[in-house]
Amino acid sequence: MIDQLVLSPVVHVVVGGVLFVVATAALVMVLWEARQRRPLSRVSVATLIFLQFLLFVQIMLGIKLLDQGHGIRQLYVHYVGGVAPLAFYFLLYWLPVRDHVKRTYLTAAVTVASFVFILLTFAVGSMYVNG
Repeated sequence: MIDQLVLSPVVHVVVGGVLFVVATAALVMVLWEARQRRPLSRVSVATLIFLQFLLFVQIMLGIKLLDQGHGIRQLYVHYVGGVAPLAFYFLLYWLPVRDHVKRTYLTAAVTVASFVFILLTFAVGSMYVNG
């Protein structure tokens, strides 16, 4: 059934744009809280959860588009750039850090690394968009 569905690349581009905006918002919020030496607020945590959800959705959309034969030329950029940010957050959650301020600093570092990968993938992917 899923093989019969045809996904427009525009959906991937739109979700990528939303993902970039949410990643930017998460970056600003987490860096601000780290600078203030505060634990993460509920809004920051919700934004990070939404960011990770969007990363997962974007990965699934990308896999479907690759299955349809799209995006072969930037295959590895998308694999590394798309999966690495999510992997960074997985690693963060596996670390047994109990101090809330240290957790905020670690989250800020992971969010910066994730943002760099998201920016790279968004920029390279945008160069290959047809039309």
